[in-house]
Amino acid sequence: MDLKAIQESLKREQLDAWLFYDHHHRDPIAYRILQLAPSLCTRRWYYIIPAIGEPDKLVHRVEKGALAGLPGRERVYASWQEQRAGLRDMLAGKKRVAMQYSPLNAIPYIGLVDAGTVELVRSFGVEVVSSADLVQWFEARWSKAALALHLEAAKGVEAAVREAFRMIREAAIAQKALDEYRLQQEILRLFEQQGLETEEPPIVAVNEHTSNPHYSPQPHTSLPIRAQDYVLLDVWAKRCAPGAVYFDTTWTGFVGDEVPRRYAEAFDVVREARDAGIEFIQTALDQGRPVRGYEVDDVVRGVVARHGYGEAFVHRTGHSIGQDVHGNGANLDNFETHDDRMLIPGACFSVEPGIYLPDFGARSEVDVYLDESGPKVTGERQQAIVPILAARA
Repeated sequence: MDLKAIQESLKREQLDAWLFYDHHHRDPIAYRILQLAPSLCTRRWYYIIPAIGEPDKLVHRVEKGALAGLPGRERVYASWQEQRAGLRDMLAGKKRVAMQYSPLNAIPYIGLVDAGTVELVRSFGVEVVSSADLVQWFEARWSKAALALHLEAAKGVEAAVREAFRMIREAAIAQKALDEYRLQQEILRLFEQQGLETEEPPIVAVNEHTSNPHYSPQPHTSLPIRAQDYVLLDVWAKRCAPGAVYFDTTWTGFVGDEVPRRYAEAFDVVREARDAGIEFIQTALDQGRPVRGYEVDDVVRGVVARHGYGEAFVHRTGHSIGQDVHGNGANLDNFETHDDRMLIPGACFSVEPGIYLPDFGARSEVDVYLDESGPKVTGERQQAIVPILAARA
């Protein structure tokens, strides 16, 4: 745990303390930021880091080792009365305290502390504020090693996408059976060969299935992939290594020599919207203006709406990326939530506008790493739908 950095952040945010709390491993963020190995947690524990001074612990007598290794004075309780008294003492003199709480649950990734615990802390005359911005600094920023692992994953994932298109091409030419589920399993096999892993299998969708943003093929729902079919691949993975972070990309292709106009037109809109969002971030940073997640979503969504597809763009523009494919940094979102967190250097997020019509959907997804000079796309940007039969094997 970087105690000095946490306390500097608390001073910057004009907060008296950051209060961590857990019961039954409900808050994985706490364990990662505190660099605390999860142990048996059938009783509540509290850990408070003040802006100035030493941390304080409150643990149950049955599980006294819950916070072992963390600095600070240890308080022990057994009864609920002792628990409340101990927490009151920990909070004495504190006015504004951050917790993993999100007002109105606007950012559910952060809203991990139950309402009753927030009520308990407030009952002691303490204002509870969201730790969302603090979490970004300690969860969303990547080290140089993490960025290097991301770039390695990018090479493997993009190679898997190319190989998937090659497999589709060969099967179509030879008129061999290939369906969504089998191709998905082949991509997973390629990941294993390249030392990659993933929380969930990739999306392989054909024709009308591409209109479902989170379609996942199953053996009983899988469509065949044949000539004149439209294909969407959403593929994400990370290196099998400690501290590895994800690479996440979406590509579309058409099993033919020439892409039909209706597919190409929809893709052109999402490509324009994607690039407008990245350009907006760069321009704002060049002008010295901070950028918030919802602002980028507004820009990207505005492009899609201007072309008449506003109602067909049914998800946020992008999500934070970290050791989980959906990380705990700012999302590009003013649709599903109002994410007013700033985009900060060292963080990575996807930019992936989509258009979903009854018979097909178009999406283009890139990953953007934000360094001190601005946004950097870490993989290849798809510029047009891949005409799979025209592509070289």
